[in-house]
Amino acid sequence: MRRRYVDISSVLLCFFLIDYVSSQLSPAQNSTMSRLYGLVTSNTSSNPNEWTHVEFAQNPCSWSGVSCSVDNTSVIRLKFAKFGLSDVEILSVPCQLDSLESLDFSNNHFGGIPNEFIDVCGKISGLKTLNFSRNRLVQLPVFKGFLGLEFLDFSFNEINGTFGSQLNDLAGLKGLNLGDNKLSGLLPASLENFSQLKELQLGGNEFQGSIPGEIANCRNLTLIDLGGNRLSGLIPERFGELLELESLILSVNNLSGEIPKSLLKITTLSRFSAHQNNFVGEIPVGMTKHLKILDLSFNKLNGSIPVDLLSPSNLETVDLSDNGMVGSIPADISPRLFRLRLGNNYLSGTIPTSFGKLSNLTYLELENNMLTGQIPPELGLCHSLALLNFGYNNLSGTLQEQLGKLTNLQVLYLQFNNLSGIIPDRISELYSLQRLNLSRNAFSGQIPSSISSLKNLTNLYLQGNQLSGAIPDTIGGLSNLIELQLGNNQLGGVIKSLPKSLQIALNLSKNNFEGDIPKVLSTLGLLEVLDLSNNKFSGKIPEFLVNLGTLTHLLLSNNQLSGVIPMFGTHVTVDTNGNKGLIRSTTPSLPVSKGKRKVSAGVVIATAASVLVVAIIVFVALYIFRKYYRVNNVHSSLGEDIPQPQVVQRKLLTENGIHRSNIEFNSAMNAVANPSNIMVKTRFSTYYKAVMPSGKKYFVKKLNWSDKIFQMGSHEKFGEELKVLGKLNNSNVMSPLAYVLATDNAYLFYEFAENGTLFDFLYNNSDNELEWSSRYSIALGVAQGLAFLHGYTSGPILLLDLSSKSIMLKSSKEPQLGDIELFKVIDPAKSTGSLSTIAGSVGYIPPEYAYTMRVTMAANVYSFGVILLELLSGKPAVSQGMELAKWALSKSSQQDKLDQILDFRLSRTSPAIKSQMLSILKVALTCVSVSPDARPKMKSVLRMLLTAR
Repeated sequence: MRRRYVDISSVLLCFFLIDYVSSQLSPAQNSTMSRLYGLVTSNTSSNPNEWTHVEFAQNPCSWSGVSCSVDNTSVIRLKFAKFGLSDVEILSVPCQLDSLESLDFSNNHFGGIPNEFIDVCGKISGLKTLNFSRNRLVQLPVFKGFLGLEFLDFSFNEINGTFGSQLNDLAGLKGLNLGDNKLSGLLPASLENFSQLKELQLGGNEFQGSIPGEIANCRNLTLIDLGGNRLSGLIPERFGELLELESLILSVNNLSGEIPKSLLKITTLSRFSAHQNNFVGEIPVGMTKHLKILDLSFNKLNGSIPVDLLSPSNLETVDLSDNGMVGSIPADISPRLFRLRLGNNYLSGTIPTSFGKLSNLTYLELENNMLTGQIPPELGLCHSLALLNFGYNNLSGTLQEQLGKLTNLQVLYLQFNNLSGIIPDRISELYSLQRLNLSRNAFSGQIPSSISSLKNLTNLYLQGNQLSGAIPDTIGGLSNLIELQLGNNQLGGVIKSLPKSLQIALNLSKNNFEGDIPKVLSTLGLLEVLDLSNNKFSGKIPEFLVNLGTLTHLLLSNNQLSGVIPMFGTHVTVDTNGNKGLIRSTTPSLPVSKGKRKVSAGVVIATAASVLVVAIIVFVALYIFRKYYRVNNVHSSLGEDIPQPQVVQRKLLTENGIHRSNIEFNSAMNAVANPSNIMVKTRFSTYYKAVMPSGKKYFVKKLNWSDKIFQMGSHEKFGEELKVLGKLNNSNVMSPLAYVLATDNAYLFYEFAENGTLFDFLYNNSDNELEWSSRYSIALGVAQGLAFLHGYTSGPILLLDLSSKSIMLKSSKEPQLGDIELFKVIDPAKSTGSLSTIAGSVGYIPPEYAYTMRVTMAANVYSFGVILLELLSGKPAVSQGMELAKWALSKSSQQDKLDQILDFRLSRTSPAIKSQMLSILKVALTCVSVSPDARPKMKSVLRMLLTAR
């Protein structure tokens, strides 16, 4: 016990860094600080491993996190953020410091606030700031006293119930933040009592009903954040009375009606965000006269864009995407404009040439409209452009040479237009380009060999054009390329070189390739999807395709291949239809049933002879194997052992007695040495089935530490992370039960999921078609698991690769999220260009990843939305080169086509089921919104799924 006390005390000793000055605190304050020191250092929730022991000093004013008055006679501020504290006895001690002005207990593990804290701290007249954000509080206390309190922050907790009278005594509040909790009911009209209030943040809760106009009585308000609730009705006209308001955030609610013109009276308003509501009508003229940021995306606005909307000189960001806007894009545009998003509307006309004057323009998104004409060459003057998206329009003409001047451009999307001509060589001057999509146009000529200059390119989409000739040899120099789509062209010739970094997909389908399948494909050791269908390939299917360890889909249909189909692993989906010369490698059974001709004697004899030959071969192979095995045993006895993995650590994590008695490490290591035990194989890991001596089955997942993306030399750190993950208590999350860390690999133990992955159960198991009740239960379970991970107290746990392949099924209604440890073990800095190691699987990667290169909670929500669409439609995330999310969004633009998204086998069973599926479809479409800000948080998604019953 003494040893543990010393270690834990080092937490505060580092926190309280020493600056040797004399203490002038009163004896009472010194005594209080000494007691506080003792309580904090003995708190068992603290993590001693993150702190370094230093010698204790007697001057509390020199401790980091402690601020004293200028003369060091009194403590005025205390900050205990991220200390892992949970003992509520600590809370009341600082309240004995009557000089205290600010108290910060944010980012800890407190589950409640005792009455003693309210009684004692409420008497400190000078206490101005109180911060309990990011804890585990479930109830908002009733505040008594606290007459001087100005700023109160209880955000990011789990506070539920209604909100109103608890804060009646806090008449002097200037800032109130209760965002991201579980508060419900109506917004209290009593807020009018807070005449000094400047900042009101109630977003991310479950408030219902209308917005009370009485809020406008708080005339000093500069910030109102009510986003992410379930508010309905209109924006109060009285908000126009808030003449000091700077930010109004109403996004992600159910608000309706028109945008009130009264908001135009607020000359101080710089940000108005109200995306993802049900606003209708036209945007008022003069809306942006004083604004810097306007976001009205994902509403039902119509009419034309006001001619003055984009012109005010202060305007920086405008997002009107996913509405019903018509007409042309105004030509008068603010020179300070940084981002313009007008996608998914019904805009027509040409792209204004005045864009060429916008030196600050970084993101320009006009996709999915009805724009015509050429891409203006003046865009080449927008040197700050990083993202240009003109996809899904009716643009024509050639690709202008001037676009080669956009040296900062990272993403260029021009797919599904009528562009023609050759791909100009100057496109190779876009040195920063990471994603290039020219698919579904009418480009002709050859792929320019100079494309190899695009060293940062990760995704190249050229499918659906009229390109001819051979794939340039120089394309192998694109060392960061992870996806190459060249399908549906007129390409042919010999393929000599391909980027070894290809990982997501290589699509050469619907071209004129012929001859043997090229040997260069054997170098693609990271590839997941290979599509060679609809060509003229001939000869045998080469064995080297079997050795592509990460391959999951192989499409060889409609070629001229012959011979025996090699045996691929169960994790690989192989399509060989339309090759008349191919035969299966196993001898099929010969069914005899009534009404069919009897099998001829010759066929029976031939079959029997084949079986006999196979039996002889197997016998000989077994004889050789046994002989070889005996020789190896002799060698082992002579000290020539086969090298075994060098174990660095192994540890049981679970407290469950059943698992602790069943897990046997040696049996598990024997299981992972046998390839026949492989159950699931992904880019990062391999799942093995391990049967213990007791008969109990477990998953043992192997991570290959030799891959550079894994953090090397950090076994101890990873072991500590696994201890934390092993304590996660959620039935929908796969928590590790034990681990073995070797020099080259990590082995993690999990409960065995009898039904495999959700992907297998949806698409590879015709005997177990999931009915709607099971699919709904799976959707709820995944949402619960993801909401739990995102709300984890010490910070959100993100999933780097959330897909139907990373979800295990304990039963047809019990899903579990896997691969939660990847967020802790993968080191993006050591990525060798395979950027999808961070992004995830194709079809689940959110569009913003193209320019953010970051996985976020919103990105996880997008991936979950794709999984919802899979459950609703029965279609995989990518089918025939089209992403499911994009397909569903295109269908959703017409209400009469929503039914076409649903799995017909389920939606026709009953009107009640169809109604529920349509309700959940709306949730899914919200989750896969193009804008990350338009996507709800997971706890809101879970709530919507529950209310869709």
